[in-house]
Amino acid sequence: MSEEQTVRNPRGLLISLCAVMMMSVMNGTMFNIAVPDIAKTYQLMPSEVSWVMTGYIMVYAVGALTYGKLADYYPYRTLITFGLTVFAVGSLFGFFSQNYAMVLMARVIQALGGAMIPALVFLAPIRYFPNERGKVLGIVSSVMAFASGIGPIAGGFIAGFLDWRYLFLTSALIIVTLPFLRKNLPQEEAKKGYIDYVGAGLIGGFISTLLLAITLGVTWLFAVSTLFFALNLWRMKAIDEPFIPPHLFKDVKYTATIVTSFLGVVCLFGMMFMLPIMFRDAYQMDTMTIGLILFPGAVSAALMGQKGGNLVDSKGNTFVLYLALTLLITGFTVLSTLVGAHPYVLSAAIIISYMSFPLVQASSADILANLLHKNETGVGMGVFNLLNFVSGALSGAVIGKALDLYDPFQPINVLGFNGNTAIYSNVFLVFAVIIAVGLIQFRLNYNKTRKPAAQEEPASL
Repeated sequence: MSEEQTVRNPRGLLISLCAVMMMSVMNGTMFNIAVPDIAKTYQLMPSEVSWVMTGYIMVYAVGALTYGKLADYYPYRTLITFGLTVFAVGSLFGFFSQNYAMVLMARVIQALGGAMIPALVFLAPIRYFPNERGKVLGIVSSVMAFASGIGPIAGGFIAGFLDWRYLFLTSALIIVTLPFLRKNLPQEEAKKGYIDYVGAGLIGGFISTLLLAITLGVTWLFAVSTLFFALNLWRMKAIDEPFIPPHLFKDVKYTATIVTSFLGVVCLFGMMFMLPIMFRDAYQMDTMTIGLILFPGAVSAALMGQKGGNLVDSKGNTFVLYLALTLLITGFTVLSTLVGAHPYVLSAAIIISYMSFPLVQASSADILANLLHKNETGVGMGVFNLLNFVSGALSGAVIGKALDLYDPFQPINVLGFNGNTAIYSNVFLVFAVIIAVGLIQFRLNYNKTRKPAAQEEPASL
């Protein structure tokens, strides 16, 4: 009997996965809007209130990798029950918070539980929908992209008409998906296996200090992060079963896919981070208007997701990845040219890049699923999710610094508009170049001869 047949209600499971993913992503993007309100409530400096997002992303990134590893050994029902319960507890704690320290603690608790969601949502299609994996990954990715777009709108509405604390209460509603997930997930037994918790701690230290160094701009933290990285490399060679098997990165196809996906998501998250700033500063728009301008892009991502998933199944995952990267290069080049035009024109132009989001995610995840050994799917996809969240922090920090320090009047793109939008035109042009580099490196490395599968499996298996 195939794993797909063990799911009682595949449609119900898919709906439940999409619902939990939707609420999880919205939780992150809604709080972006609430940061100024939180700062005003507790009279905080920008560097202090930034921990609302920095602390969440830091714990979330490490947790996504950890849950991916645990998924190789523990039943999904157990992990998802633990994760959603912890997330809901953190949300309620935040709603009743009395000071800023309690708010930060609530966000950390949220991240400890919520990090389970992307790890398992991207693994479930691989395990339970093998015959429609591309389609399901496309749907999940489209939900992720759509939630990223409407999150700021929902956050602005809730914080504006009620209070920012109600964002926590809204997030707590995610617990209603748990009974449906438990009902539709099959009963599984835990597997025996060794988990390198020391290695996990070293990886956590590396990622945490790296994200802190990037977001806070503290130089000495880069040195600490480098030390953790060196210790992790030593640990990976010193024991037989390290937390992340080093042979994963010896597979040229796996590494090429991870790098290409990382570059694509860096630019996509960078676009999502920069667009609200651009419309606020260069077009003097309020939060609600910005959300409405971005809404068509979010809808296009949702509509493209299922179509892209079907293309993965029918045309192949590499075909869809090449298509997505080509669309991204085109979309960013168009935006570089049109920044400074009427907002409605930009709203239409944004669609090209937004619709590529689920295509990049679905095709990359499907490629990785084909490359990974079945006993390492969790940790292999965990690295994929980890890099997604690191890319968000990296792009936001770098773009923020660029906007602070660089203010040209004339863009590099000779077809672009002069004036206060020139910096945004240049950033979009850089995005197009980054995507082109990713496409070239993928084409060169993915077509290299791969070692036989028998040589790739770890000896312990």
